[in-house]
Amino acid sequence: LDIKFKIVARGEKIGLQHFLPIRPLGCGDTGSVHLVELKGTGELYAMKAMEKSVMLNRNKVHRSCIEREIISLLDHPFLPTLYTSFQTSTHVCLITDFCHGGELFALLDKQPMKIFKEELARFYAAEVVIGLEYLHCLGIIYRDLKPENILLQKDGHLVLTDFDLSFMTSCKPQVVKQSLPGKRRSRSQPPPIFVAEPVTQSNSFVGTEEYIAPEIITGAGHTSAIDWWTLGILLYEMLYGRTPFRGKNRQKTFSNILHKDLTFPSSIPASLAARQLINALLQRDPTSRLGSTTGANEIKQHPFFRGINWPLIRNMTPPPLDVPLQLIGKDPMAKDLKWEDDGVLG
Repeated sequence: LDIKFKIVARGEKIGLQHFLPIRPLGCGDTGSVHLVELKGTGELYAMKAMEKSVMLNRNKVHRSCIEREIISLLDHPFLPTLYTSFQTSTHVCLITDFCHGGELFALLDKQPMKIFKEELARFYAAEVVIGLEYLHCLGIIYRDLKPENILLQKDGHLVLTDFDLSFMTSCKPQVVKQSLPGKRRSRSQPPPIFVAEPVTQSNSFVGTEEYIAPEIITGAGHTSAIDWWTLGILLYEMLYGRTPFRGKNRQKTFSNILHKDLTFPSSIPASLAARQLINALLQRDPTSRLGSTTGANEIKQHPFFRGINWPLIRNMTPPPLDVPLQLIGKDPMAKDLKWEDDGVLG
């Protein structure tokens, strides 16, 4: 962002006037996301514009402050970077990476039968595990994993986005010795593992209907284990084209989450390892759920992920898609847009 330094060197504060609006990318609960270009560079960014009046009316000011704080902490290839933030008279604006591949939700929707082949679902799930592991290390419980909140970069790798429901707490990193069951000390002892999971419980009722964990519905208080529940729902949706507990209305969906047996459609073949992993992640008792003891470590060791080279996953070429990724960009034929006086797209 050399241009940013030039702007600051001129004694200017970076603001809306330094960005050209290209197109709207989507709308959220408290505002909208726009594709913008930093003037004089041709570089594209995503700008989240949160409307102050809406945030005040809905008691969301605290949430937007937390979101900004969380994004400013992040430094990871599967998570967004906050380049700058500023305010207009009506909006709070965050400038982050623009992901040319759009939402995983849209990509899944375009595939035959709206499902991914298992190799691809494994790849995306593995990158989600790495992203969640990093967040948990920082004491952040994500709480809103779903295909709409996973964006794809140009190269097909993913980015977790939208932290307005996330919860920040403390984290106590520790190194835990592993012992092999039934064996005395030997040279083949596995190396110690690094465990860092958020320690505080939250009682907020948050999440997206079909992805909500049972302990949120019952109000029992929840820990970072809710992120591993949502990973199970995500993996199920990627492999089967729907979520496992969806009901005809919100009440029925919640009832299914609490009571319905987990079933796997026989019409779609998924490996035993995939079904076992989903089952282990969708344990209603959070203390029995895979990931609740040593976090991402135990999930990474599951047979479903055999063959994933965890340290080098960022350098891996994503498995092929049936319907390839269509990159979003600047339409050379589009007419120039201008900001309105109050900082909304005109």
